[in-house]
Amino acid sequence: MKKHLALAGWMAAGLLAHGAPAAPAADFDRQVDTFVDEYLAWRPQQGTALGLHQYDGRITDLSAASLAAEHARLVRAARDFAAVDHAALSPDARHRCRLIEAAIQNELFGFDVQQSYVVNPMTYAEAVDLNTYIKRDYAPRAQRVRAIIAVERQIPALLQAGRANLQESLPRPFIELAIDIAQGNADFMEKDLVAALKDGTEPALWAEFQAANARAAAEMRGYADWLRQARLPKAHDHFALGREKYAGMLRAGELVNLPPEKILAIGLQELKREQAVFEAAAHQIDPTKPAVEVFKAIQHDHPTEASLLPDVQKHLEQIRQFVVDHGIVTIPSETRAKTAATPQYMRAGTFASMDSPGPFETTATDAYYFVTPPETNWTPVQKEEWLTSFNYYTTDVVSIHEAYPGHYVQFLNLNASSVGRVEKIFGSYAFIEGWAHYAEQMLLDQGFGADGDPVRAAKYRLAQSDEALLRICRLCVSIKMHCEGLDVDAATKFFVDNCHYEEKPAHQEALRGTFDPGYLYYTLGKLQILKLRRDWQAQEGSAYSLKRFHDEALRHGMPPIRLLREKMLKDPASWDEIL
Repeated sequence: MKKHLALAGWMAAGLLAHGAPAAPAADFDRQVDTFVDEYLAWRPQQGTALGLHQYDGRITDLSAASLAAEHARLVRAARDFAAVDHAALSPDARHRCRLIEAAIQNELFGFDVQQSYVVNPMTYAEAVDLNTYIKRDYAPRAQRVRAIIAVERQIPALLQAGRANLQESLPRPFIELAIDIAQGNADFMEKDLVAALKDGTEPALWAEFQAANARAAAEMRGYADWLRQARLPKAHDHFALGREKYAGMLRAGELVNLPPEKILAIGLQELKREQAVFEAAAHQIDPTKPAVEVFKAIQHDHPTEASLLPDVQKHLEQIRQFVVDHGIVTIPSETRAKTAATPQYMRAGTFASMDSPGPFETTATDAYYFVTPPETNWTPVQKEEWLTSFNYYTTDVVSIHEAYPGHYVQFLNLNASSVGRVEKIFGSYAFIEGWAHYAEQMLLDQGFGADGDPVRAAKYRLAQSDEALLRICRLCVSIKMHCEGLDVDAATKFFVDNCHYEEKPAHQEALRGTFDPGYLYYTLGKLQILKLRRDWQAQEGSAYSLKRFHDEALRHGMPPIRLLREKMLKDPASWDEIL
């Protein structure tokens, strides 16, 4: 009981801390540097993922003492940055200050409201990422293997901290998902990690790795067993944040002050509009069949197993060329995203994904667009079912989202921009996913996939609309689950009824909503970007072009869109009009 009282005392302890007096403008950069250095020191795996390899071989200490110290540091930092005299700062420094403040509030929300370290066992199950060390050859193999060994030796203490910190009764979906994650991590260590490192690792180091790896995998399985035996019997189904805390989430990380009820009303209206788009596109293709049947029919237009990767690469280049030819956005590098088969250890549940290096990576700078082929031991029927997901229309929409002009182009512009390291480290969920989701609709609006053939254009629109329906359903379900008491079963039904999902994937989407209420940001971010585009077009008048808008939107990092409005719009009265 005492340990939970100690953890619950984080906020009270922070409120007693004294913030520093307002820092002169000349000291602001030093204040920022100190905060970022301390931020990454407690989150070394984030540093490694960013390409800062001085953090290799380290993971976050999640003991109660370390958590309390980090919470107190965040509270002090919040007060210190709140005390900064914004009037004494340059516009860029003022923006940087606001960005850090939003990042701090987002972190504190995880500590104080979501209580991630005491109610969510997934926090510990997924606190280790060993993929970083094997997916890129940024350093000699021996150096990376030693980093893996160092990480694996810290896993027992990490999972013991989980046992010590987690409450007796936890939300059932969190426990079940954490068990799956822990078991999946153990499988990865025992199979895929071994396979990735076996050839080419010198014998003495290999023996050292095998010992550390075997214990780490056993610890992960032991954690899963502990959750199953000690926590699952006491589980409850109360995962919802509640209306006020949900509104706090919107304010903390994304500076969104709209009430959840208004966002839900907009989402339901958007859902109805998008369903009409889906129906109209299907009718254009075949007016004699129901829309869902039409959508299923176009899924049979897909590559063969042998042609999958070459076809995806060919289409990826065609999409990129369309972006260039139509002046959609500046692509500040000729370096292409390379299409490759998803590594075996990354294939669980993965269809396609973009893997870009960290913005500070200097050695292994290749970017990969991973596509998951059918497994060679599948039956012909299983292979055919999998390949329907790679129908040309859906795959191109996903490629737009992941690569051109979605995540990869956003990454290239971030790297090429003159912003500082704060803007390259701290990103907004709504901006990052909103941009990629916006890109899907925008590129089709600009004529991609049409080629003068209205039926072909309708097939692309149907595929894009299906992706949009899923993201709109996420928005609606997120708010309904956390503000209105919608349970997992009812949320599953909402996905089945409104975005044509089968029961199993719909259930997975509902489960995600229990622990990731922020998945509303795909649609919310997209709608915010569309609103910003309209407002910026009105401001720029005859000087407006789509490319100028996109270039301007991407040159400021990846901030909350409310802060991007301050950067791009001259009239302060319009800054809060985010939707």
